[in-house]
Amino acid sequence: MHPYVTIVLPCYNEAQHVLQEIERITAVMNASELTYELLCIDDASTDDTLAVLQDAATRYANLRVMPFRRNGGSGTARRIGTQQALGDIVVWTDADMTYENERIPELVRILRDDPSYDQVVGARTTEEGTHKWARVPAKWLIRKIAEKLTNQTIPDLNSGLRAFRREVSLPYLRLLPPGFSCVTTITLAFLSNQHDIKYVPTSYAKRAGVSKFHFAHDAYRYILQVLRMVMYFDPLKVLMPPALWLIVIGLVKGVVDMVRHPFYFPASTVLLVVSGIMIGSLALLSDLVVRSRAGV
Repeated sequence: MHPYVTIVLPCYNEAQHVLQEIERITAVMNASELTYELLCIDDASTDDTLAVLQDAATRYANLRVMPFRRNGGSGTARRIGTQQALGDIVVWTDADMTYENERIPELVRILRDDPSYDQVVGARTTEEGTHKWARVPAKWLIRKIAEKLTNQTIPDLNSGLRAFRREVSLPYLRLLPPGFSCVTTITLAFLSNQHDIKYVPTSYAKRAGVSKFHFAHDAYRYILQVLRMVMYFDPLKVLMPPALWLIVIGLVKGVVDMVRHPFYFPASTVLLVVSGIMIGSLALLSDLVVRSRAGV
């Protein structure tokens, strides 16, 4: 049968607890009225994860296993899983026992019953990840930058638990990076194209196993991905403010220079104005390219 829901579960070295996660998801889905498939993607694990998944597939009728020959990252697994999904609704979650996967049917029902929403996100109310002292302020800053650039309130920018309409997501899948910032990308892609997102408060448990998140490297990539996505859909929001500020500062400085030294403009004043004009021109040109682009 054609399932209504596809749950994409990326797995990388999760042999110790992935079976527990599979049992948790299948139990709640079997108890619901929703037809589903659980698509487990082994991202070239170096432990026994694939063997555990293949054994589980013989016992769970709704389980489908997709092994990768080489590691592509969680973003690649989610992208390919969404492309290969058979369901109309795609659910992303993790196999590390952190998310409330018991609430997957609740997220799906919101999309089923309210066609005005195209994505439902489990917004975490707590932070239980590694380097909590650094993650909390860093994630807050990145989220505020994203809110400012998208003019939207975003309770949780990078939650890994979400459900969305597969048909709506297809044009944006090619934009997904291979790493953790794929969840940020799909959020910003939907918001930048007027696809409404509903946020449902959820808890977040301590991770089982070893985290693959590297704070300094991945936080830097998150910031770059936020700027990249907004530039892709609305470059004026990124480039025009600094351009206008440079021009205004240059003009004010030029007036002060004229008063202090009539008809003398230092090179710094000229550089400010010219830099502002160049960045503004680049912003307008980028916006023209975006508006003339077919599709996404």
